[in-house]
Amino acid sequence: MNRAKRLSYLSIALYVFGIVFIAGVPAMMMFIWPSGWGWTPSQPEYEQMIMGVYATLGVFLILAAKDPMANKSLIWFTIWSSIVHGGIMFIQALADETDRANLLGDIPALFLVAAVLFYLMPKKSDI
Repeated sequence: MNRAKRLSYLSIALYVFGIVFIAGVPAMMMFIWPSGWGWTPSQPEYEQMIMGVYATLGVFLILAAKDPMANKSLIWFTIWSSIVHGGIMFIQALADETDRANLLGDIPALFLVAAVLFYLMPKKSDI
């Protein structure tokens, strides 16, 4: 994929993930699939904190969509923090059977975000 096309798709992905982080994460945690996107038993303080952090990240991803290459560090932060967050949650879900639904919910979603952004980030060979 050439650099221009990669950047175009990256901009779209940043915008989509930004919207998902702002609106989708709270919707999934509170209404659509709480068992796959929250922890058992429910922890409202944790959930509010996570929703606030991801909504903030979502706003900045939308802003980054306008010029991804000027926001490489934010994109790499999103990639690596998604891998770390998903990895920690994966281990916790394996250790606690009450959180196994997360193995099909937010854990793969975090790895998907990381994989898509990693794939779309321009590589040196695109220059």
